[in-house]
Amino acid sequence: MSSETAVTSANSTANSTDLDTEPRTPSLLDASCEGFVYDLAALSPTDATAWGIPGHDGELQDFSPDYWGAVADRTREMIADVDAFDDGTDESDDEDDFDEVDHVTAAVLRDRLCLDLDLHHHGENLAMLNNIASPVQTIRDTLILMPSDTPEQIDAIRSRLSKVEAALAGYRESLSEASGHGHVAPLRQIDELTSQCGDLADSNSLLDSLGVDPDSAEVHSAKQAFADMADWLSEQLATHAPREDAVGRERYQRFSHLFVGDTVDLDEAYSWGLERLREITAEQQAIARQLYGEDTTPRKAFRKLDAEERYTLHGTDELIEWMQETADRAVADLHGSAFDIPEQVRTIECRIDPAGTGGIFYTPPSDDFTRPGRMWWSVPKAQDTFHTWQELTTVFHEGVPGHHLQIGQTLVERDKLNLWRRVACWNSGHGEGWALYAEQLMAELGYHEDPGTRMGLLDAQRLRAARVVLDIGVHLGKKVPEGTGIWDASYAKSFLRENSAMDEANLRFELNRYLGWPGQAPSYALGQRLWQQTRDEAVAQGQSVRDFHRRALSLGSIPMSILRQQVLD
Repeated sequence: MSSETAVTSANSTANSTDLDTEPRTPSLLDASCEGFVYDLAALSPTDATAWGIPGHDGELQDFSPDYWGAVADRTREMIADVDAFDDGTDESDDEDDFDEVDHVTAAVLRDRLCLDLDLHHHGENLAMLNNIASPVQTIRDTLILMPSDTPEQIDAIRSRLSKVEAALAGYRESLSEASGHGHVAPLRQIDELTSQCGDLADSNSLLDSLGVDPDSAEVHSAKQAFADMADWLSEQLATHAPREDAVGRERYQRFSHLFVGDTVDLDEAYSWGLERLREITAEQQAIARQLYGEDTTPRKAFRKLDAEERYTLHGTDELIEWMQETADRAVADLHGSAFDIPEQVRTIECRIDPAGTGGIFYTPPSDDFTRPGRMWWSVPKAQDTFHTWQELTTVFHEGVPGHHLQIGQTLVERDKLNLWRRVACWNSGHGEGWALYAEQLMAELGYHEDPGTRMGLLDAQRLRAARVVLDIGVHLGKKVPEGTGIWDASYAKSFLRENSAMDEANLRFELNRYLGWPGQAPSYALGQRLWQQTRDEAVAQGQSVRDFHRRALSLGSIPMSILRQQVLD
């Protein structure tokens, strides 16, 4: 691998105040944030499990209208606390004044929590239903995340399983209330969720592999609850569902701001995505000709790369071994060179996700690192071969220098960041934008000198640019690039197939994700664009790239607009 000189041309250091390692005394705002997190953990036990907060693993929220109302009420109280602390500070009362960390915390709280309340006000929580981020997936994923090494841990899983029936009943209550106001998810998403509920109710469900006796009353009860949910979705809710996938500009703008962490000019972003696609496609065409001859198109090159044994893994055992070796090597290579990786973050676990829905994702460590960060590959049942030329960049995205470093760096900032900043605040444009930026950074550091893996990186970048165009195009009802019609799901599928090397199972899952989770998928490329712009401005101001990374990651996952204010002079 080449050295990091490609990204460290500026030699001056960051401001000394940002590099101060002295621990700060927690403020009244920090204490309020900590109380907020513990209250949220009690209201949403699945979040408590994800954050590593003990005492709630046997519980499960019911996702009813009352539940969403309680979360909103506590959110309003937290905003009121921020306002009260802010109003109560002045220049003559140093003891109670906000310090710089508090000012950032207050700005982030107002941005995130006000957006959350706006979504609640418009009923988005009650109607939440798609193939990736709704209560059914929350229940499924928390069960996968729970450890099962001790009798106490198995008892917690058993207890949570016993509450699945009530949780899904509450979810149906929310969906019914939203339906009464004419707010129902598209039929495509209901069909997808019905299928996922059916899978969880099957005899070979992942519920059988949690460590609890598959013949226990709790497993049977949970399976029956998912079967009942599937029946209700198909027999009751589906009859009220629209076939139209688009959410329209007004709703989309709300979602976009939430996910990107900045106000986006959607029409400009659409045009930028098309131009970015043209740039990436031209580079792919050049590599295809370099690899396999003048007549080779990128798609032909994809097939030829898939056929090369040196890039092929057979079975999930080989996949796990390769993922782990690749992730561990990245940590070893980058620590002390491009980054200073904290000791707690130098461990990552790679696992197979038993849900088998397709896709790769990351789950953070617990706040105390007793549960390590994990990279999960959700392998569809029919998939038995994997291609490293395509997926090397994915390991960098989910591991180091991507999500694992980014989130781990936040968790080790205990002396400066309060509990809410460390575990509960997540902004997709910042987080996913960083992970995509990290993929490109690895190319700058020389990790894609092999034309095959370079093609894989470009495939990932092309997909993310295509998602900007597809997502905005479908949900805003724009004209297709050829100008001969309006974006719809059928055109979107062809467009996605043309602009990615995904197999059909993953492509179907991804397309349905974009159609049902508006604004989220574009946050990757749009966030990466903001990260790159911010880095370039920081370097122009005299920061080294290494110091820029350190300053930026030490702030945690914050809206990109606030990040720019903090790292640029």
